[in-house]
Amino acid sequence: MAFKFKQLRVWQKSLELTYLVDFTTKLFPKDELFILTSQIKRAADSVSLNIAEGSTG
Repeated sequence: MAFKFKQLRVWQKSLELTYLVDFTTKLFPKDELFILTSQIKRAADSVSLNIAEGSTG
């Protein structure tokens, strides 16, 4: 069963955002590794998750 949200361009772009954020946060100082980095990654992940959740209704 294919999910309809996977065809949405905005969802595809949100995955690109997740990869970009992951790459960028690897350049952050090590003392930010578990504080700011974790929060930014979770925020980027939530974009695609919210799009997927909202498309099911």
